[in-house]
Amino acid sequence: MTTTTRPTMKIDFVSDVSCPWCVIGLKSLEDAIARVGDQVQAELHFQPFELNPNMPAEGQDIGEHLAEKYGASPEQSQSNREMIRARGEAVGFTFSMDKRGRIYNTFDAHRLLHWAEEEGRQLALKEALFKAYFTDGENPGSHEVLARVAGEVGLDVARAKAILASSEYADVVREREQFYQRQGIHSVPAIIINNKHLISGGQPAEVFEQALRQIAAAG
Repeated sequence: MTTTTRPTMKIDFVSDVSCPWCVIGLKSLEDAIARVGDQVQAELHFQPFELNPNMPAEGQDIGEHLAEKYGASPEQSQSNREMIRARGEAVGFTFSMDKRGRIYNTFDAHRLLHWAEEEGRQLALKEALFKAYFTDGENPGSHEVLARVAGEVGLDVARAKAILASSEYADVVREREQFYQRQGIHSVPAIIINNKHLISGGQPAEVFEQALRQIAAAG
């Protein structure tokens, strides 16, 4: 009797917890991974990227922010929000646009995600933070929210609070952010497979599936 070992595929998912297209991209990627599960053993790692690294702790009104950053009119912003809501619904995620009125700083969320990877709970925390912000309208920069969500996915709340109260993991998170910027990553999500294949944006599951199968076939 012979057994075939599935090759391990390393997938670095560069993203921010305040990026709606990162939610859509992750859901589509997870769907694709499930479809190729008989061929590939996927190893998913979340890497930090801040869309708004200079955002103050109190955050900024979303409409004001989009107008300043992208020159978007209220009508354009509303159209984009509706498109995102519909894409989210198609992949099984609820964007509660009426609950999310502000953009926040996400650096501490990235520090907690780095720790969660060491604890084997990174994916669970990432998804829970997406829900907290996009579905429930909570502040992903709030230490209270971050510690509570960490506890909800099985992480130690006291340890989470200790990390948040310190500068632990700050240096390594900044180093990783800078590394991906040096690699030319300036928008997210950016999905890097086996350190060399880049897929950008919140693509449909079929796009990810095709790429995974082609990379697996090429060895």
